[in-house]
Amino acid sequence: MEPGQCEIARLPEEILSAALSRTSPRDACRATAVSPAFRAAADSDAVWACFLPPPAALPPLADGELLPPPPRGKKDLFLRLSGSPVLLPGGLSMWLDRASGAKCYMVPARDLSIAWRDTPRYWSWIHLTDSRFPESAQLRFVCWLEIHGKIHSKLLSRGSAYATYMVYKLDDESYGLDWPADASVSIGGTDLARKVCLQPNPQRSHAEDVVLPRERGDGWMELELGEFVCEGDEDGDVSFGLAETKRLNGKGGLIMQGIEIRHKN
Repeated sequence: MEPGQCEIARLPEEILSAALSRTSPRDACRATAVSPAFRAAADSDAVWACFLPPPAALPPLADGELLPPPPRGKKDLFLRLSGSPVLLPGGLSMWLDRASGAKCYMVPARDLSIAWRDTPRYWSWIHLTDSRFPESAQLRFVCWLEIHGKIHSKLLSRGSAYATYMVYKLDDESYGLDWPADASVSIGGTDLARKVCLQPNPQRSHAEDVVLPRERGDGWMELELGEFVCEGDEDGDVSFGLAETKRLNGKGGLIMQGIEIRHKN
């Protein structure tokens, strides 16, 4: 044994790979710094195949989403899919959570059910260079604000905890969005509800149970609508949404990119 080499590094690569495959993607990456033997095991397809969704559970990607050169192996494929979202046929975007490997999605505004969305007086559709999708929904004026979406539970990763987030911006002339709205998430007959606020008003205090938005690193804002766990035995849609249909004050200036369904640690 070489000086400074640990006993465990003498184990066969298949034994090291079997042990590392029971950790996490983050731990496997850290293991590459331990020794050459660990690096070979931690970079192996045997390890990273355990972190990727099974081939049958990985949705097909839209044409051109994995740019050349082709992935060199399972680790390279995982890092690409967890590094940035890719588009799927039909409009969804998908990526893998880098810490857990869970599948995450964003439903674009075009695929959401938005009250009055096809009436130009109330909503318009605009192109933004920092959006993942060709179109974003811009609220011109409504009193009745109602936005709902859904995703089939079979697209999600079994046994994973998720949260849904509305991803949006506010233009310089936004108004009427600083009152609490009703957010909801429904899965397998379980309905969860909470109060949220799209545009906190520093001159108005909110109850402690009202969820407020936060700014993201990509220039957008996100507002958590609710949490749920995908147990894996559900066979139906996960539904989510936001509505303000009680106060009925005028509202405008909201720009919707979509709703994310993201793994939550």
